[in-house]
This record gives sequence, C-alpha cells and structure tokens, in this order.
Amino acid sequence: MWNKPLPQPTETSRPFWDALKQHRVRLQQCEDCARWVFYPRAHCPGCASRRLAWRDVSGAGTLYTYTVARVPTLPEFTDEMPQLLAVVQMDEGPHLNSTLVGVAPEALRIGQRLRPVFDDRPGTVTLLRHAPLESDHPDVIAATAADAAPDSAAPPATAATAPPRRQVSCRDLAALQALVGEQWSDWSNPVVVSQALIDEFAKLSGDDYWLHTDPVRAKADSPFGTTIAHGMLVQALASRMTLPLDFEVTDFTSMVNYGSDRLRFAAPVPAGCRIQARCRVKAVERAKSGVQMTLEIATHVVGSDRPSVLNEQVILYL
Repeated sequence: MWNKPLPQPTETSRPFWDALKQHRVRLQQCEDCARWVFYPRAHCPGCASRRLAWRDVSGAGTLYTYTVARVPTLPEFTDEMPQLLAVVQMDEGPHLNSTLVGVAPEALRIGQRLRPVFDDRPGTVTLLRHAPLESDHPDVIAATAADAAPDSAAPPATAATAPPRRQVSCRDLAALQALVGEQWSDWSNPVVVSQALIDEFAKLSGDDYWLHTDPVRAKADSPFGTTIAHGMLVQALASRMTLPLDFEVTDFTSMVNYGSDRLRFAAPVPAGCRIQARCRVKAVERAKSGVQMTLEIATHVVGSDRPSVLNEQVILYL
C-alpha cells in the first residue's frame, strides 16, 4: 500500500529513471572532459559541454555520510521511521542521495561499501536505495498488488489462506471468559487516511474546522504542521479494518454493537498516514438478555507505538 509521493521524471532525467526500471544504474559522462555527472543535467558542470552521454555503471559506492531521521519529513513516511538517509559516493565520483536498507543504524560506518537496491513501485517508477555489500537484503524490492491500491481495505489474508478460527459458543460463559487477557491480536490490514477522505467526512459530519480541511493554514498554524483526521473518522474507519481474531463466537441469534465503555483519541492522525488496528478481549459477563463482551481496540498510525484511538467496544450477543 504505497501512499508516498514519487519522483516525476523530466526530459533531462528520464534516462536515469528508465534505467532503474530495468534494474540498471546509468550516469551521465561528459564526452569532452570525461567527467561523470550527477544529478542529470543539460551540460557538464566542469567544462560546460552539452555532449553528455548516458553510460551504465555498477551503482556501487561508499558511504560518504548519513543521518538517522526519527521525525518523518512528511506524515506519509511515519511507517518508515527511523529512516537512514545517506549520501553515497559512487565509484565514478559523483555523490548521490539515497536511503539505506538492510542494516541497523548502529552497524553503519563512514566509508562502508554499498551496493544498489532497486525498489519497484507500482506504476511507473523504481527507486534507488543502497545496502551494505555484506547485507543479505535482496537486490530488488518487488511491488505488490496491495501497493497499487492505496485505499484498499482488503484483509491481509483471504478466506482461502487464513487459518481456521476456533469456535466459542456464546452459551459457554467460562470459555468466553477464558478469552480475556493482556495479549494483543496481530495487526489488521492498513488503511490510508487521505485528505480526500477527511474532506468527505467533514462534509458528512459538518465539522469542517480548518485543522482538518485547510492544508495551507494547517502547515502554517497547526502544531502538527499538517491537517489531521477527525477522531471520529479514525474511529469509524475501524469498519474498514479486519481484525485477525483467532476465535469466532457462535450460537447467537443476533449481535449488537452496544456502544463504548471508554473512547479516547490519544494521538493525532496526520493526513496521508496509514492506520492499522489490533485488539484484545477485556471483559466478558452475563447480561440480562445474553452475553456482553468488551473488546479493547487500539488504532495506531503504522509505525507508531502510541495509539491514536483507544476504544473499549461493547458487543452484546443475544
């Protein structure tokens, strides 16, 4: 699920990006002074010649410098934190900005040998990243079907591949109460909270406060530096996320969403971020007309330890 901005090739830079799609690295070389050139240009920065030729290179180089970024440059990059942003000195001489993969921050050292990694993005662009020569990271990061559908709400496993869930009868109170525990479920499928989605919710709810709907003002005046989703929107998006529960309650006539015992909006969700949820059973008790289960659902921005929404949802099985 790719929700991040991608490069837009120009006529000058297109040969560089076209080569990356073929998992090749190409640089310009001046035919007059033999200087290697990067970034792509219309003339040589050394002798001003316009006779620049594109030539294949290995893409290998050494780590010139790097920084460990722990604050995302854009909200969409939250799920990549921390980012290892590097300057690579290519073997041919030019310096190239890159992102390091397949290595822990503490294992980095200036002068380290690096090799290219081709990150295929859906559609038209392949990104160039780098990994240490000794890393076992694959040379190609393949795009997936989910990458091409940023608003997809499909669960991570289909009915054909998901493991069977154990069935627990709502008439067996002891078995239901045995589900109560501190262990969280696995994560749901991620959902992108786009600005378009926020705008639609603002129209539906009537809450068009600038903090949600005015990116220009939010960039200037908001403490978050961008617009954020309404808390109730993030809560409503729980219906787009499939929680991978390992059990299924059976033997009931109907199931009713009875409300929430506790609902908290603990952290903002900036526009453009992906969210995901997990849950655990907090309580099970006998009710007058059936059995009542309290399911604690935590919704997080992908990559964030702190939940954005905490909801103790009460479900009544009749």
